[in-house]
Amino acid sequence: MTNNNWTAHFGKNFSWSNATMVTKGMAPYGVVCIGEIERIGIKLIERGNDPTDKDAWYQEWCAMADHVAKLGEDAEAKGHTFTAGDYYMRAGYYYYTGERMVYPGELKSSIYANALKYFNKGFPIRYPDFERVDVPYENTTLPAYFVKAQGVTGPAPTVVVFDGLDNCKEMSSLFCGLEFARRGYNTLAIDGPGQGEALRIQKIPSRWDYEVPGKAAFDYVASRKETDKSKVAIVGYSFGGYCAPRIAALDTRYAGGVALGAMWWDMHAWLVRSQEQMKKGAIATSHFQVPWVFGVPDLDFNKAVDVIKKFTLEGIAQEVKTPFLVMHGKDDGITPPSEAELLFEKLGTSKKTLKIFDNVEGAAEHCQVDDRPAGISYMADWLKDNVFGK
Repeated sequence: MTNNNWTAHFGKNFSWSNATMVTKGMAPYGVVCIGEIERIGIKLIERGNDPTDKDAWYQEWCAMADHVAKLGEDAEAKGHTFTAGDYYMRAGYYYYTGERMVYPGELKSSIYANALKYFNKGFPIRYPDFERVDVPYENTTLPAYFVKAQGVTGPAPTVVVFDGLDNCKEMSSLFCGLEFARRGYNTLAIDGPGQGEALRIQKIPSRWDYEVPGKAAFDYVASRKETDKSKVAIVGYSFGGYCAPRIAALDTRYAGGVALGAMWWDMHAWLVRSQEQMKKGAIATSHFQVPWVFGVPDLDFNKAVDVIKKFTLEGIAQEVKTPFLVMHGKDDGITPPSEAELLFEKLGTSKKTLKIFDNVEGAAEHCQVDDRPAGISYMADWLKDNVFGK
């Protein structure tokens, strides 16, 4: 992470800076307000700028969320529906950011319930064409948004997008869905196992064999008349940089794939050496996050270390045969560019591209969050040129 006020909002306090940057990254889509985020930051710095002070974090983010939610409710009471929708969207993202640092339990669940409440109030107003869908998966369903291609008659290319450890369909449906829609592509933005609503409401933990939810996602989009089944791509961002190569390798119905940010190649070694940093808030992932995402009883970190041994792309990435793009940032403070280079090297396909954004071009942070439109536009162009056809 570069040392400037936009990306390093809290200086050396990386966990807070990264979470804040993720929220700022939604600003191009008009669903957060930089001024409100700045006011939250001022209060957090005044309270000590301490990454181990989880009360300060959620209290200040939720206080702003409460404030803008009230503004939305007041606007709706006056019949100002569109204004209300804008406020509801902002409240949803602020609650979601506040929830991030809270240990799993009743408080975390109540904050997320507020986030989902205002997302569910804001999306139908702000984005009425976004279709909330349930994707059949094993003996249940996975929550998703289906964003239809614009100006297309008949089946269109479709992109399936899975989240990372800390993200959700409410983000990717915007930063991917809006851009892809105007280019004539559908998007299925889905909370997979261990992600977003699937984890928080349905209690579905992550799994190492992510080709299973990948198959469910393909089956769903293939069942829709809007989808050209020969032109479906898989995208995973952040931790999804592990999921997407695995899905592309093991479900050959996908015509191409993208890792929007590579993960550590040896995730077991990463987790072992990162434990103390997680406790101090020195890296983006909280100490409880991986055990929680994996569904480990009692959030036992040592058991999570054992579980993550199964999360490997060795012998899998080599089986990718379709076109594949690895995107990364030179200043990524979560996973170094060398890991993207290693994934690129391991991919079995000859039709592969490695794109590492630098701080001259921009979009050099984790998953291009500092200039997400630039990153997503690059991806969309690559899909057009290499997967969907010109």
